[in-house]
Amino acid sequence: MSVIDLTGKVAIITGGGSGIGRASAQLFTELGANVVVSDIAQTADETVASIEASGGTASAMVGDIGDVAVADAVVAAAVERYGRLDVLVNNAGIMDHFAGAANVDDALWERIMRVNLDAPFYLTRAALKVMLPQGSGSIVNVSSAAGIRGAAAGAAYTASKHGLVGLTRNTAYMYGKQGIRANAICPGGVATNVMTEDVQRGIDHEGLAALGPVHQGALRNAEPIEQANLAAFLASDAAVNVNGAIIPNDGGWAAG
Repeated sequence: MSVIDLTGKVAIITGGGSGIGRASAQLFTELGANVVVSDIAQTADETVASIEASGGTASAMVGDIGDVAVADAVVAAAVERYGRLDVLVNNAGIMDHFAGAANVDDALWERIMRVNLDAPFYLTRAALKVMLPQGSGSIVNVSSAAGIRGAAAGAAYTASKHGLVGLTRNTAYMYGKQGIRANAICPGGVATNVMTEDVQRGIDHEGLAALGPVHQGALRNAEPIEQANLAAFLASDAAVNVNGAIIPNDGGWAAG
């Protein structure tokens, strides 16, 4: 048996309709977990259909988790259906357009923060209310190379992902002695069509020109499953001593 075993665990995976989220949901169920797939789009239902066709157990929750009521409802639905919550994967995220602070308007800033930082906070808060009485739980936040460096994305995205790293570390330290683990994955480039399309809409060419030389140092684009494998490890009991870790999963980009 693989050391990564999620048998009987209940997991929420946000952004589960595509990319890293879908790969994670599929892998988690293959490893024995019951998964709630959360996404703003109906693609969450498509992920669930593919999981059920393979014999896994999953359910979909469609809604905007940047709305605190929706985030609370996702956690409540997981507990109502499966009786507990063991894992929260805060994966949902959107890119900015590589714009520096001088070119970021209020609407873009608020949109990025709502999805990339507010939603993970709301879900973490709701999940802790379930995990703390259990005395166990694993929170896996999908940050970014932009969460640990300043030259990977625009100002809004970079700030949001740095914020997610801070939330991860604080949660790990505050609740580690109560059985809660919180870790963050920091992908570099990942081959996901949704993220690519999001970047291309309204791209800031001034910012892209400034960041271009740094991006040329990126070694490769990962496949979503390569991020999902790390998420599954961190979610599992095999990572019982891993808490507060901020892990680059970028093919060595951060080493340059």
